[in-house]
Amino acid sequence: MSKTRKAEFRPNDFVVYPAHGVGKIVSIEEREIAGMQLELFVISFEKDKMTLRVPTDKATQVGMRSLSSPDIVSKALATLRGKARVKRAMWSRRAQEYEQKINSGDLLSIAEVVRDLHRTDDQREQSYSERQLYEAALERLTREVAAVSGLDEAGAQRQVGEVLVARAA
Repeated sequence: MSKTRKAEFRPNDFVVYPAHGVGKIVSIEEREIAGMQLELFVISFEKDKMTLRVPTDKATQVGMRSLSSPDIVSKALATLRGKARVKRAMWSRRAQEYEQKINSGDLLSIAEVVRDLHRTDDQREQSYSERQLYEAALERLTREVAAVSGLDEAGAQRQVGEVLVARAA
């Protein structure tokens, strides 16, 4: 069973870990943990200065996936162009839903959060928690757009920003 998992991800591949976003597999190592030999993906998240070790046979179970295809990135950017869909539920419930979407690792869900929480200059100001969720979603989105498009993060931020500004116009 773990043989198929190893072929799926290799060192130097960029992967998306749902709770942390885009990271790079640095190596695959063997470690003895609790008396068992485990094979682990060592994933580096440069921006967060964090290293994560994920058992190779659990990688897909925890939601780790390869980068989205350029087609999915195009759909995500198209999602940003849509009209914000803000439910009339209490903020705590909406915040919980946004948090789940961000941590799902699904690029289209993350794009929905960015679209729904984006504010133009003439709209009311965001609360602190709204801004935190918006920035987390925006960062995840731009990192994956950058990795898929081969842009640097600043270039991806410009691209996403242009889509959001064009929507408002």
